Amino acid sequence: MTPRLGSTKILSHEELFARFGPGRTFKLVFTNGCFDLVHAGHAAFLERARALGDALVVGVNTDASARRLDKGSGRPFVSETDRALIVAALESVDAVYLFDETTPADLITGLLPDVLVKGADYTLDEVVGRDVVEAAGGRVELIPLVEGRSTTGLVRRIREENE
Repeated sequence: MTPRLGSTKILSHEELFARFGPGRTFKLVFTNGCFDLVHAGHAAFLERARALGDALVVGVNTDASARRLDKGSGRPFVSETDRALIVAALESVDAVYLFDETTPADLITGLLPDVLVKGADYTLDEVVGRDVVEAAGGRVELIPLVEGRSTTGLVRRIREENE
């Protein structure tokens, strides 16, 4: 079996909608995030998300979008291009799309995924796009996070060890 190269899974808007937009014949799962300092918790989360359907599309915040989320000083640490490539390199991920908006609301509305996934650190009411997905007959899943595995925790530990 030929491995799928991560660089081929980072799609333009046109490619994304041609392959994964409405009219598809498979169950699409969508999630999003910054994915700054990708760790085992991210890998486990994306594997669990992918298991909910036939294809997983991951929206990755651009650097400007991530900065608007105010994740902390100097964030994101890793450039958008590198973050997209790292996420795309994971076998569980079928496509990555860099989005510049603060939330993926427009992307979700356009794609209309069958399953919208976020971490269980969110409540259903906090999930952007929930109303659109559910109105189209899809569902929202909250996946439990891996205990002790978070970017915030990594950043805290690195900063403490370097003080």
